[in-house]
Amino acid sequence: MDSVSKEKRHEIMSRIKAKDTSPELKVRRWLFSSGLRYRKFSSDILGKPDLSIKRYKLAIFINGCFWHGHQCLGEKRPKSNVEFWSEKIRKNKERDKRIIESLESDGWLVINIWECELKKGKFDSRMNEILQQINMRKMETSRKKGEVNDQNHLQ
Repeated sequence: MDSVSKEKRHEIMSRIKAKDTSPELKVRRWLFSSGLRYRKFSSDILGKPDLSIKRYKLAIFINGCFWHGHQCLGEKRPKSNVEFWSEKIRKNKERDKRIIESLESDGWLVINIWECELKKGKFDSRMNEILQQINMRKMETSRKKGEVNDQNHLQ
């Protein structure tokens, strides 16, 4: 059973932001300070990734562990309205999976960053991994463009 009233729980949950959360701000500051430029919440890209770089077909989602059902929480779920929360999180996970599969099939590199990966002691190593992925993607894209330019130049 929940320790607060239904009305109080609604008030608490409704205050949780969907955009510009502290994990998003932390990642954006780090990437920006590393020289990376990106777009936020591009509505013309499936799933409206938190960050994107169209030129490299790169989509970054920064997911809250609770809302997206990350395994780091194990079975820790709200004790009240269990059916509602189980169904909501299940649907979120299904939607996430569909979006990722669709983006990847269209040639996008999708990077998921979990809230738990941004905790002290994990943040720098995770961000360095992501920066390596982005740099690899940049090189792949540049190589592909170079091949196209070389072919066009020969014609």
